[in-house]
Parts: sequence; structure tokens; C-alpha cells
Amino acid sequence: MTGAAVDRAVTKVHDRGIRIVRNDNGETGYRIEIVGGLGRTPMIGQMLRDVLPKADLLPYLEAVLSSYNLLDRRDNEYKARIKITLREQGIEKIRDIVEARFALLRPAFQGGSDAHVARIAAGFAAPVFREAPTGAFEAARAADPVFRAWSDTKVDTHKAPGLATVTISLKAPGATPGDASADQMRVIADLAARYGHGDIRVSHEQNALLPHVHKSDLPALFAALKPAGLAIANAGLISDIIACPGMGYCSLATARSIPVAKKIAEHFQARDAEREIDQIKVKTSGCINACGRHHLGHIGIPGLEKGGVESYQITLSGDGGRRRRSGRGRGRALPMTRSCPRLSG
Repeated sequence: MTGAAVDRAVTKVHDRGIRIVRNDNGETGYRIEIVGGLGRTPMIGQMLRDVLPKADLLPYLEAVLSSYNLLDRRDNEYKARIKITLREQGIEKIRDIVEARFALLRPAFQGGSDAHVARIAAGFAAPVFREAPTGAFEAARAADPVFRAWSDTKVDTHKAPGLATVTISLKAPGATPGDASADQMRVIADLAARYGHGDIRVSHEQNALLPHVHKSDLPALFAALKPAGLAIANAGLISDIIACPGMGYCSLATARSIPVAKKIAEHFQARDAEREIDQIKVKTSGCINACGRHHLGHIGIPGLEKGGVESYQITLSGDGGRRRRSGRGRGRALPMTRSCPRLSG
């Protein structure tokens, strides 16, 4: 589910994706998309219902699931996926079945428990944001080019004036992408308590976020991140690579992914080329299951076994954001020694 203008949850590659939208009157509704998926048969989800009222969300989702249960392939476990059902049945037929099922379910739906929903909502109430001048932030940017580079890539706007959302990159070039030590996790927790209202989020891009930081606290936050090795200014750049565990950790993998990500990051950092290249998404997986979501990378690097040799394919032009499309393979798969000679051995 996503409530942002940019799909930060990559809803179109899941069995069911929900996008929160508003109509011309400002009323909240839900756009339902289905049958996305990656892996061996990548598919981008299709729109099932353009706008659904909030009161209809739960019975409609039940209609989707129960309709799929009736159509599901039970003769082949590898095809027991809703994306395969859509490929065989077509979106129009599935929509007709879902709408008919929804018409049966909706009259019997009694609605959720208001008290239960209220308890959940109370747990996600916004903190009380303080108001303070932001001059310290602007002064630090003017005086320190390193801080300015970090804030350019790691700090995003917040809906409350004077606040910011901070991405803490867990992608130090040369280190395992997405990893954090116990000491680093304690640092992040302490900083969240001190500057971020105790709130920490983890993104699908394998980074941590502090969603509510006042701009006047950003210089102190940056100073505390540096000795912990967490002030890497590469969020969204070519070294901010998503990588699955790969063959080093996963029994399903047929190739390594972490060493590939490490070497790519080191290569571009050594040439000081990250900012020249600017925003580009690189994603690598150790097998066709696509846990690194390589299909959605501007550059995707899926590993595979070819004739008993650890090899890599290249996909280009994928996008999990505004365009939301699957990358296409380019050229033949290359063995490890040719695709990345420094990784051989």
C-alpha cells in the first residue's frame, strides 16, 4: 500500500497493490491493482478498480482473494500465483468475477470495529512537532561542503514546516549492502530517541529512515552519524545498490550478489563518479526469484547458473517509481570472470 504520489512501496509488483487517492472533493478512496510479480515471469500489475470507497475496501479485497481461490491453478505449484491466473484468464474476465463476488459479499459486511480501528490509529498518531528557527541548518550547509553533500542526498521535505525526513544509508561502499552492526543499530536508536520522536522506519531499499527530524538538529545528527560510519552521502546514487543475500547465504541462489554490489560501489566511488552519474538505481539478485528486485532497476543484474558456471544477465530500463515497468534483458549472460573479472576466484 502507498499513499504517496510516487509509489514508494512498489505496489505494482505485488499480488494486490493499494494506492490511496483523492477525488475532486478531497475524499479518500483506494485504487486496487492486482497480479504484479517478479521472479521467473515478471509482470506489472493492472488496475482492477479505479476508485473504491473506504467502507468497501475490506469486502472488495475479500472478493479479490476468494475469486482467485476459485480460479487458482492447483495442478502445478509453480503456477499457483495470481499473476499466472491473470495471464490465462485476462483482466476483464477477472474483473467481472470479482465485481460479481463483491456484489454478493458487500450486503453481508457489517463493517470493522470502530473501537479496534481507533486503537490502531492512536498508535500511529503524529508526534507534537516543535517550532524552532532553521538557521543552524542553513549555516551548516553554507560552511561545510561535506554536510551539504549529505543533506542533498539524505534529507527530504516533511509536511510540517521546519522538519525533514532523513535517510540513513546502510550502503557504505565496500560493505555488505543493507547490513548494520549491533553498535550501529544502537546509534540509530539513540538518535531516533534524541532527534526523531523515537520513530525509525526501514525502507524496501534496505536503508533506515528517521521520518521526523527538525532541521535545526540536522548538523548534530550528522556529527553523531559520522563516527558510526552512517553518514554516507549516497542515497539514490549508483552505490546505493539493493542486493539479495545471494549464494553466500541463500540455498536457492545460483550466483553471488553481495560481492557484485560491493565491487560496483567501490568502482564508482574510487573514480568519484557517483554524483556525476547522479540518480540511478542498480539492483542485483542471486537467482531468478528476484529478491533484489533486479527487474525494477535502471540497471538490473540477475545471477544465474549456466552450464554449471556462475553467470550474470543485464537488464535495462526497469523502474519501480513513476513509470513502473520491468527491465528488459540485453545480450547474453556472461560468466563471472567476464562480467566482473575482479570477482573471479
